[in-house]
Amino acid sequence: MSDTIREKAAQALAEVEKVTAVVLPEPVGEIVPLEAAEAPVAADIRKRMDEIDMDNTQSIIAFGSAAQAELQQISQAMLTDVRNKDVGPAGDSLRNIVTTIRGFSISELDVRRKRSWWERLLGRTAPFAKFVARFETVQGQIDKVTDDLLTHEHKLLKDIKSLDNLYEKTLDFYNELALYIAAGEEKLKELDATTIPAKEAEVAAAPEKDQVIKAQELRDLRAARDDLERRVHDLKLTRQVTMQSLPSIRLVQENDKSLVTKINSTLVNTVPLWETQLAQAVTIQRSREAAEAVRGATDLTNELLTANAENLQQANKIVREEMERGVFDIEAVKSANATLIATIEESLQIADEGKAKRAAAEEELKKMEAELRDTLASAKARKDKVGDTAGMSVSDA
Repeated sequence: MSDTIREKAAQALAEVEKVTAVVLPEPVGEIVPLEAAEAPVAADIRKRMDEIDMDNTQSIIAFGSAAQAELQQISQAMLTDVRNKDVGPAGDSLRNIVTTIRGFSISELDVRRKRSWWERLLGRTAPFAKFVARFETVQGQIDKVTDDLLTHEHKLLKDIKSLDNLYEKTLDFYNELALYIAAGEEKLKELDATTIPAKEAEVAAAPEKDQVIKAQELRDLRAARDDLERRVHDLKLTRQVTMQSLPSIRLVQENDKSLVTKINSTLVNTVPLWETQLAQAVTIQRSREAAEAVRGATDLTNELLTANAENLQQANKIVREEMERGVFDIEAVKSANATLIATIEESLQIADEGKAKRAAAEEELKKMEAELRDTLASAKARKDKVGDTAGMSVSDA
């Protein structure tokens, strides 16, 4: 955690202690009537009774509305910068109404709806945030988380203070309603006990020509009295709802205070623990990577040693075998010698056979020559001179 974040967390802690130390007053349950009220309260009740003009219907309709003006201003100030998404289910209901009036489809605005094929084609569902987060620094991410927590804490502290004002103004409105209700009930008693009977007597005593007008005035007075009674009843209902909202405000405040305390505890205690654990995780990861690198180097060394030993064995075997061999292998010499002997014998045999064949051929030639000579000689004896000449020619030849 950076020094700036730590200073902000310390300042927020002081603010949390200040906010949680505020004690809000409790509301008064019963409505005090005019006859039982103390002098200052009785004066306030009579002052509100004076706001009622039975001849002015608008004064009856607006009776008690001034008490809510300041409360409404605080509520409007709290809702000025609030978006529908921050209001939860109430914001959903309001958004549904607005979108229905405007004619938009709520499903088109829902981020949780199923994406269309076109959106999937464009890759709008890709977890880009996770991809980006992989390349951010760990310390930067921690600072971002702490900044977000501080932002939430400041918002909650602001809400707690606003809820304090809202509670006080709601309580004032609650007490003010009690005064208006007491004033309205006292006015109704006055109307029932004094004003209306006096008007009835006035109608009875009026001349015949004025009785219609007086009777109408009596009916208007009774109608105004009924309007006032209904208005007082509405004020009682409003006071009941207001009384119910007071513990709701307190409950929200308590939840906000708990969240603020939890956030501050996270900033002061948990975030440093994150940093310690992440630092350990970094060293563990680096140790693991180093161990894997050493293991890889060791495995490579073992593989090289084994491969070299095997190669040495094979190479040594080949070399030694070649070294122990003679210049010529005895088997090769023996085979060559046998082949040479066979060649010589074969040559002698062939020579002998050739000699014998030549001798036989020579005998044959002699035989053939003798036969030819005999044949020619025989032919000479049977023919004429030509034959003799031919024979002589052959003989001479």
